[in-house]
Amino acid sequence: MARKKKLTVSKARSALYNTARILGDIQAASSGSGTKVARRIGRRTTGKATGRLLGRIFK
Repeated sequence: MARKKKLTVSKARSALYNTARILGDIQAASSGSGTKVARRIGRRTTGKATGRLLGRIFK
């Protein structure tokens, strides 16, 4: 008998944030401005790198 996977608040919140991120990407792409998409990608990359760096510092 297979176990049922529970939908926890944490999983639901994570799914909502991921959906919001994807919708933001679509909105930036549909604006037709390549600079908005490039800025968005740059900010996301910078944010991920900063988060990893801080994670290593405050480990």
